[in-house]
Amino acid sequence: MLSSLSTPSPYAEFQAELAEIHRHKWLVSEKEGRDVGFERALTEWVDHHREKWRRARELAQQTKAA
Repeated sequence: MLSSLSTPSPYAEFQAELAEIHRHKWLVSEKEGRDVGFERALTEWVDHHREKWRRARELAQQTKAA
């Protein structure tokens, strides 16, 4: 069981996820040469990247706690 000191707060997790969505928005916007908008970036990130990102964070937390 992970201690509360090693488990990020829900708000910290939200902030980290939001930062990744903004990063995705920036990358896609740069690639297309225009602002693709937050809604599109959010939808794409959730559909294509969220699950893998969460698994990687969970693994990193488990590794850090061990």
